[in-house]
Amino acid sequence: MERLPGDLPPDGQPSPPLGGLRVIEFCNTIAGPTCTRLLADFGAEVIKVEPPEGDPVRQMGFHKDGLSLYTPSLLRGKRVVVLDLKQTRGAEVAMALIEGADIVVENYRPGVMERFGLGYEAMSRRNPGLVMVRISGYGQDGPYSDRPGYGVICEAVGGVRNMIGEPDRPPARVALPSTDHLGALYGAFGALVALRERARSGRGQVVDVALYEAAFTQLEMIVSAHELLGVVPAREGARLGGVAPNNLYPTRGGGFVLLAANNQAIWRRLVAAMQMPGLADDPRFASMQQRARPENAQALDRLIADWTAGYDADALEAVLRCAEVPAAKIYTIADIFEDPHFRARDMLVEVAHPRWGHTTQVGIVPKLSRTPGRIGCSGPELGHDTAAVLGEIQGSGQR
Repeated sequence: MERLPGDLPPDGQPSPPLGGLRVIEFCNTIAGPTCTRLLADFGAEVIKVEPPEGDPVRQMGFHKDGLSLYTPSLLRGKRVVVLDLKQTRGAEVAMALIEGADIVVENYRPGVMERFGLGYEAMSRRNPGLVMVRISGYGQDGPYSDRPGYGVICEAVGGVRNMIGEPDRPPARVALPSTDHLGALYGAFGALVALRERARSGRGQVVDVALYEAAFTQLEMIVSAHELLGVVPAREGARLGGVAPNNLYPTRGGGFVLLAANNQAIWRRLVAAMQMPGLADDPRFASMQQRARPENAQALDRLIADWTAGYDADALEAVLRCAEVPAAKIYTIADIFEDPHFRARDMLVEVAHPRWGHTTQVGIVPKLSRTPGRIGCSGPELGHDTAAVLGEIQGSGQR
């Protein structure tokens, strides 16, 4: 593609797409810091404000030499400042930072920022164009707004937890902060939408992200079915309800492969790969709707499982790949580190670290063709940039 004049600055590198944006983070644990990390990956200047005891995320996960192995990635590309917002001076310095910001992201319980004197009304009087992203368990209003809520708790209220696990066992969980990451994406998206609107009006606004709502959006195809048909889906284990075949199937030697034939064309290719043409003529499996009926889906799963059990996992994956049927073995993190596709797509990135030489971190998503994101630095230790940032504020005459 031919580049237009002015596409590249003098150093030959494209300017980051969010370069020039200043973001102030008042967040802890996962959802808020993930939101700002997404913005930092694409060039926003992010200043993270931590209390003197630090973000609790520094105590989460695995540690080496007494330091969190999570924070170099979650806090990457940010500057970190320690301020005690409960003290007048700390809140004053925070407001000075906010005066020059485009976006503030916070994920305290509703009302906490107001107690610090940092509610949106106070901020917007000093900075009318400010966009404030507020991530909380249940939103800024409504009868549950004052409840504490982590992503994992909000999955229960949002209906997600009831969908996970085997039908004859208690609801299970995904042992990953999935709802926090989904809420972070909505927060980053909302911030950029609000900035787009600010370009027209010159005014900022509040982006209200509730984690239970982020979880609930995943039930989109169930809402109308419940209203009009009375459907209350039960847990179905590894199977995806409403679509068949889409399940985990056994292989010779004890392995498993996930297989998803989610439309008619893929279904026909699967039947051909199984060399069982009679399945295509079986009225139970003639259409997507017929295959999705619970009794038909169970019967089909048994037939497919009998077929897959005759193959080793690698051989089965090769057969399905040749037939262009979406399928994959279940990867562990060790498999991921050995997989060439992750390396080719820069999804395992070695980032310099002052103590360990480097840490390998999850790469940037999405990939932009002309102005890709960059990982500037590993997340720093607590208070690393306090003196420098305070010096900048004093030098600017703000305080």
